[in-house]
Amino acid sequence: MANIKFNYADRKLSLSDKTRLKNYIVSIFEEEKVALNELNYIFCSDEYLLQINNNHLQHDYYTDIITFTLEERGEPVIGEIYISLDRIKDNSKIEKTNLLNETLRVIFHGSLHLCGYKDKKKADIIIMRQKEDYYINKYLTVD
Repeated sequence: MANIKFNYADRKLSLSDKTRLKNYIVSIFEEEKVALNELNYIFCSDEYLLQINNNHLQHDYYTDIITFTLEERGEPVIGEIYISLDRIKDNSKIEKTNLLNETLRVIFHGSLHLCGYKDKKKADIIIMRQKEDYYINKYLTVD
């Protein structure tokens, strides 16, 4: 079975039933027919993620998520997903959505990137949002 870990750099994710969420993330990969080996989520602050953005991508701006794929080509996914909990809080206010929905959106967004979905072109963004919404709704309506 795939190994999913939630790690905390300088912020703690406060969600109930993290085991259920980890199992659900595995099911996303299964539904998308992408083999998953290991996935590490690292929850952090804006400043922590800004350093990663600067050091690894040479981007000097805040972002809510950075996803790294670490596996060899053709191997099951091994990924690291860095998520700024500060950005999630701000984005939930800007988007007028609740914090849980925005948190799930970003968590699933990283998984979807590792499943091959992109979000640079307008058409890709639309597909990514549809997939995010689909998995959020499915997660929130199934126990």
